[in-house]
Amino acid sequence: MTSIKLCFHYVLVCASLLSVFFNTMALGGRSRKPNIILLLTDDLDVMIGGMNPLNKTRKLIGDAGVTFTNTYVASPLCCPSRASILTGKYPHNHRVVNNTLEGNCSSTAWQKTQEPVTFPALLRQHCGYQTFFAGKYLNQYGTKEAGGIEHVPPGWDYWYALEKNSKYYNYTLSVNGKAEKHGQNYHQDYLTDVLANFSMDFLEYKRNYQPFFMMISTPAPHSPWTSAPQYEKSFPNVKAPRDPSFNAHGKDKHWLIRQAKTPMTNSSVQFLDDAYRKRWRTLLSVDDLVEKVLKKLETRGELDNTYIFFTSDNGYHTGQFSLPVDKRQLYEFDIKIPLLVRGPGIKPNQTNKMLVANVDLGPTIMDIAGYDINKTQMDGMSFLPLMNGEGKNVTWRTDFLVEYEGEGHNQSDPSCPALGPGVAECFPDCVCEDAFNNTYACVRTISASSDLQYCEFDDSEVFVEVYNLTADPFQLTNIAKTIDQEVLAKMNHRLMMLQSCWGPSCRSAGVFDSGYKFDPRLMFNHHGPRFHKLLRRTLQ
Repeated sequence: MTSIKLCFHYVLVCASLLSVFFNTMALGGRSRKPNIILLLTDDLDVMIGGMNPLNKTRKLIGDAGVTFTNTYVASPLCCPSRASILTGKYPHNHRVVNNTLEGNCSSTAWQKTQEPVTFPALLRQHCGYQTFFAGKYLNQYGTKEAGGIEHVPPGWDYWYALEKNSKYYNYTLSVNGKAEKHGQNYHQDYLTDVLANFSMDFLEYKRNYQPFFMMISTPAPHSPWTSAPQYEKSFPNVKAPRDPSFNAHGKDKHWLIRQAKTPMTNSSVQFLDDAYRKRWRTLLSVDDLVEKVLKKLETRGELDNTYIFFTSDNGYHTGQFSLPVDKRQLYEFDIKIPLLVRGPGIKPNQTNKMLVANVDLGPTIMDIAGYDINKTQMDGMSFLPLMNGEGKNVTWRTDFLVEYEGEGHNQSDPSCPALGPGVAECFPDCVCEDAFNNTYACVRTISASSDLQYCEFDDSEVFVEVYNLTADPFQLTNIAKTIDQEVLAKMNHRLMMLQSCWGPSCRSAGVFDSGYKFDPRLMFNHHGPRFHKLLRRTLQ
């Protein structure tokens, strides 16, 4: 670790000395672009209290800037969601559909077609930013079939990426393409702290004449929920929140939700309460990391010229609709995430209720860097005007798309043979969290007049779920059979359009916008099998 740090120091200092004179002359006295930091957590919810233990983060970022209260993911699973963050695209455009190589997670196809157009690659190539990554990248990163840890994606000057999925000890990092193995010594190996140390080194020794972008991607609060030793006994009396959907049977929902055992067994409730506490404990180290980064920026006089984003790749549930612990479902607890931002021109203590999606992070960061988003292939929108007080003059979206392709096993789970093949994540008490036909797409709408969610499943039931979240914020009652049929038809058409959208067409007016007009021609940009199935269903 010491030799790596010395090498890191040496490379950065040499690069600075070689280039500072010429770049200073090139700048010609112009003010430097703002720095940007993206702090990405793993599985951090907002609906069931995930932000509660993050006191420092809420104070240092949220209270000092803006908290977006309606922020969502394009897919409630790690790899597709992270791909959407990096590319600014919906899953049907970046083609990462789940956490497997077969689902395009860090596959060679992803590397060839998408990595060159991620926003960090554009920042480095076109905007003059030095770029730094530390932490979890994509779930299959580092696998032999995906090029191993030697593969460093284009766009990154400094690369400290975790091999595969989140861990806290006993992992391997790709340090600029070379393996660095870690054990289980807290002072040397606890991953959240290691990421903090790499970040401190970068901020200390980076090139000062050049703006920087940092992406720090923590393992917390993802399983295995291993906290730092000083936090192992924190929150002894905390339990998962008993909201109206907790331990409730989803009687009018998709079969995967209906199969959950209600009421849950005592052992399941104990398991999820324990998981909930452990998740909070891991977040205390994230809170420490955030504090260290901001203090370092302040010490160096760079805090006022730095945008800092804090968010997550998806939400989470602990007992909602009797599902013990996981994500992947279409409900608010899994698709809604925290988003806090501070930076130049952002007034403190703001709350913004506009509908923001994680496909908007890339466009917003490119906008901050001064790059024309219309030159990209991104589906999202820049929410920079919403942060700097220009929101009243901006026409903003009222809906967005959620897509998920279910995962299952071809053979029965030996511990749950009665369930048969096709299901996955069956724990505890053989309650399954996923299946091949847990494949769905949703339109989530938030406008002045409506707060709706419309979802269709790609399964033999041709199942539809619709929720009026104004009257039913916990999504207890599926109103698909009682909602006005004209509204249902419009939402169906809008869903088909969004599922076939690309770039600017993904930003067209929603059903409840004054400028909405259904145009069938917008639905023929893509011709995938799911699109044709939806089209046939609508024409029946």
